[in-house]
Amino acid sequence: MTDKIPQKDTVDIEGMLEHFTSSAFTLNNESHFYERPIYGTTLYLATCDLSLRYGDFKGHIFQDIIHKGYVIALTYGDIQKADLLYTRIHSSCVTSETLQGCDCDCLQQLEGAIERIAEKGQGILFYLMQEGRGVGYIAKARDRMLVQATEDTISTFEAYRILGLKKDYRQYRNIGPICKLLNIESGFILLTNNPDKAKALEEQGLTLEGTETLEFDPGPFNLAYLTSKMEAGHILEKPLDTHIRPMKLPEPVVPFKPYALPEAQRFIYVASYLLPIKPIDDEVVITEEQFKKFFGEQPIRELMGGSKPLLISYKILRDQRFLIKVHAQNLKEYLDVNPGAPIGDILTTPYWFRVHVYTDIATNEDFVVLTYGHPENYDIPIVRLHSESIFNRFPVKDMQNRKKYETSVKAIVKYGHGVIILLYNDGRGAGFGAHAEDMMLTQRGYSKDTDESYQKLGVGYDSRDYDAAMILLKHHLPHNCIQMVMNSPDSLVRKTDYTQALNHHKIEVDKWIFLEKKQV
Repeated sequence: MTDKIPQKDTVDIEGMLEHFTSSAFTLNNESHFYERPIYGTTLYLATCDLSLRYGDFKGHIFQDIIHKGYVIALTYGDIQKADLLYTRIHSSCVTSETLQGCDCDCLQQLEGAIERIAEKGQGILFYLMQEGRGVGYIAKARDRMLVQATEDTISTFEAYRILGLKKDYRQYRNIGPICKLLNIESGFILLTNNPDKAKALEEQGLTLEGTETLEFDPGPFNLAYLTSKMEAGHILEKPLDTHIRPMKLPEPVVPFKPYALPEAQRFIYVASYLLPIKPIDDEVVITEEQFKKFFGEQPIRELMGGSKPLLISYKILRDQRFLIKVHAQNLKEYLDVNPGAPIGDILTTPYWFRVHVYTDIATNEDFVVLTYGHPENYDIPIVRLHSESIFNRFPVKDMQNRKKYETSVKAIVKYGHGVIILLYNDGRGAGFGAHAEDMMLTQRGYSKDTDESYQKLGVGYDSRDYDAAMILLKHHLPHNCIQMVMNSPDSLVRKTDYTQALNHHKIEVDKWIFLEKKQV
């Protein structure tokens, strides 16, 4: 008896290909809520509404399946029916967009592009997580350290060459697939000063109808940087047409070789440099020497009087420092009539923080630590663990997260000593993708709040690595006693891992500073 050989089932090729036609790779009103289409290396994650100062936008969130980086397509108006879309390809800059540093023009370009897109009525901004022209924040920080160590005698591009880097590592392979997924077929007006980005858009097979520049007046802290960009081929004119003097650093920056921390070798200390942060609410902190330079022998109260006072108030701080609240508009008008007056320099006097950058070989995460001042053994520094929110890099109407950072900065500057540790993990450590999904669920009524969203996502209330933060914090403290800034008493109660990490590392909190007064 001969066994029969079973026949293979006929493969339904036509049926299978129906799932891979163009309609399978687009998002539209008929798309199922749980669909997460993927095209090329680009995976769609979520869509949520974003209320910005310039109007109501939509954030479409994607992730590259190779390097796992997020890409945000920030859209305004009807992008499917548009004949022409104003667009910007923007690379992330945590120092200006989150930490509010003023040594580059990235934040100005980001907000300027969003404003122009809103004015035009239809457009899209591609926000790419490509810090330091795609090289990452570690190399970017080492570039800044080297440039500052030479007092700007070498450019950022020369520093890259010395560090063994190319001038640009950015890639734009996700832009074409995103346009496919969003069903965009229009032409583009690209908002950029960089001719390389126009070429990149065309290489994606997209129709480039023209370009428009985004240029802003240079300041004393970004003049050298903008000049180097101009010399590298960016379309800029204002660096040549300014009377602004570059500002000198308040203390030396000494470059060093990366090394592992002896007390926790998982952390490699890679860079340290100075970051000028724009004064908050026009409140400038100056030394006694600067006080004499700006005001001379003139009584300061005379500058607070009259119909157009130049100053609103002043206060004497510890360590022979002064807190001056400036009337910025009146002072600018005064300088138009009295150019070169010494008091004019107070408008460009920043808060000088030192940036320390670490990479963690255990989690593959980068850590950014800001320190202010040089505390003595008797000082009790003010400390804030600040969670990054990528959406708050945009000019959102709800400034709650940014205000918490600013309030912490002001408290540290007024006291004179402090530490801010930036936790990149959005969504209470669950990640930016989970945060965007949470927003989509709550906005569409699938969840009543974030707690319910997190249950559906399968993540816990808080996933942040407080233990790692405490290890780095101790590395920058004169002793183990601090003043800790927290959101509220409620948040302290819920964050059990937070208090456990403090106790485990024997960090004593002398005073709690709550940003919100809600009681337990």
